[in-house]
Amino acid sequence: MKNTKGEGMTGEAFYLLCGFWALVMLAIFIQAIRLSYRIEARSPDLANRSGFPRNAMMFHTVTNTNVARDQETQAMRRRMNRLLLTVLAGFVLMWALLVWSGG
Repeated sequence: MKNTKGEGMTGEAFYLLCGFWALVMLAIFIQAIRLSYRIEARSPDLANRSGFPRNAMMFHTVTNTNVARDQETQAMRRRMNRLLLTVLAGFVLMWALLVWSGG
């Protein structure tokens, strides 16, 4: 990052921005995972009946595979997709910031 004559951002400020960005993106992604588990619990074909923990079946919930078709579950799925798109947009914005800053 260039910092000549007040231009650009200092290295310390950039690192703080990156740290804050990472925490926000992580929090949003965790919300999406939790929502995926709630969608799975409402969908008979995706519900975990084994009694053992398992990873979220996010691919199924994103693509609407075996997801319950009721209105509330579909609204939850749309919200989860918006959260995931927000994370994707966050990565694109961070990439643009890195390109802009010359890093």
